[in-house]
Amino acid sequence: MSATGRDDLDEEAELSDAWVAAEPRTERTPAEDRGREDGPRRRTDRGAASGRRSATTRGAGIDTGGETAPGDRPASGRETESGRGTAPRRGTTPRRDSDSGREDNPRRDTGRGGETNPRGETESDRETGPGRETEAGAREARPLVAASWRRSVRARVSPDGAARVELDEDELAAYREAHPLTAAMPVIRELMGAYATDGEHLLAVCDAAGRMLWVEGHPGTLRKARGMNFVAGARWSEAAVGTNAPGTALAVDRPVQVVAAEHFRRPVRAWTCAAAPVHDPHSGRVLGAVDITGGERLAHPHSLGFVQAVARAAESQLALLGPAPEPGRLRLSALGRDEAVLSVGGRRMRLSRRHSEILVVLAHRPEGVSGDELLTLLYEDESVTPVTLRAELSRLRALLGPDALRSRPYRLAGAVDADFATVDRRLASGAVAAAAGDYAGPLLPASAAPGVVRLRERLAERMRAALVDRGDPGLLADWAYSAWGEDDVVVWRALCAAVPANLLPPVRARLDSLETELCAGATGLQRTGHHTRA
Repeated sequence: MSATGRDDLDEEAELSDAWVAAEPRTERTPAEDRGREDGPRRRTDRGAASGRRSATTRGAGIDTGGETAPGDRPASGRETESGRGTAPRRGTTPRRDSDSGREDNPRRDTGRGGETNPRGETESDRETGPGRETEAGAREARPLVAASWRRSVRARVSPDGAARVELDEDELAAYREAHPLTAAMPVIRELMGAYATDGEHLLAVCDAAGRMLWVEGHPGTLRKARGMNFVAGARWSEAAVGTNAPGTALAVDRPVQVVAAEHFRRPVRAWTCAAAPVHDPHSGRVLGAVDITGGERLAHPHSLGFVQAVARAAESQLALLGPAPEPGRLRLSALGRDEAVLSVGGRRMRLSRRHSEILVVLAHRPEGVSGDELLTLLYEDESVTPVTLRAELSRLRALLGPDALRSRPYRLAGAVDADFATVDRRLASGAVAAAAGDYAGPLLPASAAPGVVRLRERLAERMRAALVDRGDPGLLADWAYSAWGEDDVVVWRALCAAVPANLLPPVRARLDSLETELCAGATGLQRTGHHTRA
């Protein structure tokens, strides 16, 4: 078997235990089953006596190292079983009501006569531990949640424990003061404050790295949230604590709701949260996220729409307070996204992947490039003809306007503010913290255009080297807990040397895991090479 094949099997095996451990589940009564289209579903007891899971269910799962699979909600956005998440099971497909599009859940008996607690758990649910089989029927996770769990496993997030508090009071105060979302907090509080307090919820605002800047709301709920370090100054990125609404919303750059057992970490499964990212209205760069967190009463699609509306209101406030964009000046955002966003004269447009690559190359080369050189910078395939490139440039000119793109050589007519160029300039001037704040991820990460690949690798290497040289634990942690830095052994080693002793254990554990994998991978490659030579 090839090394790639073994890696795929290892990931499959690593993911499978997570889909079979305990979590709160819900059930319909026969009466509810007959009348499910007439009213809301109610939770009833259910347990472990049915034991009728198929061989397919038992044998075709994904293992997340002893963790429960996240719950399911249908694509329509409606919650199953009174809005609670349900447990995905291996090799199963959901049944749908033909009229409503909602997913049915298999009927199960308790078998023990156990009473359910207010969260719908029976005694058998609470006793089932990680990696242990239950006799409950099959469930399936929402694709968004399942993908988030896979990322959480690849990031080696522990299913237990609390978030890490990285900023003390003084550091937090200084960071808040300089953060652009500070200007939007009056609007966010006006829209969410009373709702959070009256409903015994929390409003939270985090930065683009998932660090909580503000956590406010009902006093009793605040006290409970401290038990899992859902507090200002703590990092709640997906790579740090697994699936959660603010962290996952930042990871996928879209509004996200996470209900109860859909959370990756066990201590968070009593909570439901909804979050939406907030963007810089001029550049499109992600500034952070707004979140509403509380109990199961938030398990409703309206919660997701609510935080999305608050995020849009915050962006509108920032647009009013910020400087007006210079007429005719292009702003190009290409870091951390496969399709660049171009802003010009207050208008924002998402570009195709090929147009994104063309603009990145031309923004990097303001003096212009010849047609032959542009062809080699954009296409791996040497058989691509100049006619193909001219057709792409013609379409781009139609999009930008006849005077924006010039030829002989190909160049942009006006100045361009490109986010990757801003990061490069700040690194050159020694402003590492500012560069790290603007670095939203690799440059067009999915692009294989030779010119883009070179720019992407060079910028990432310069960013990494500057962070390691600076040795700031906060900046190193931002990189290490990001999607692009979670496997960066060099940065994890630097972080291990920089963090205070009380924060060292989880960092050391992550580094040890990475180095073990590296050694195993090197050994596997050596063995493969040996067999090949034989």
